[in-house]
Amino acid sequence: MDKSSRQSTTELAELSELDKQLINLLQRGLPVAERPFLAIAEQLNSSEDEVLERLNHLMTSRVLTRFGPMFDAVCLGGAFTLAALAVPENRFEEVAAQVNSFDEVAHNYRRTHDFNMWFVVGAESEAEVNQVISSIEKTTALPVLNTPKLEEFYVQLYLPA
Repeated sequence: MDKSSRQSTTELAELSELDKQLINLLQRGLPVAERPFLAIAEQLNSSEDEVLERLNHLMTSRVLTRFGPMFDAVCLGGAFTLAALAVPENRFEEVAAQVNSFDEVAHNYRRTHDFNMWFVVGAESEAEVNQVISSIEKTTALPVLNTPKLEEFYVQLYLPA
């Protein structure tokens, strides 16, 4: 594969200096405050309205695809697992819709592997996770590979804009 064939065809978004600062700041967390976006605006020498407008713009233009809290289900008394399915290609969209119909499925993504569909199941207990997996197996008529977490590692991902 030559270098030119590896280049992405995705267009790069043009980010203002405020966009970059906002993205960088939000990766470090959201202030615990009555008006967290006002607190962010003050750090950026901006206004709360402008911060909210730029954040909405970044979301609608798909520069950011997700903005929301991340909870540690285990610390909250719950359980989660990473699971996978080997889905026949001609059934992929059908099975994706079936898997995504479960409230306990946090996200679902395609991989180029025999196990081509991976998803996270989060529930109030390990027993409930296992019930959801059994229900997914019944619904899809496919066996689920369940890979529960054995050990947790914290890697702080930070992608400066």
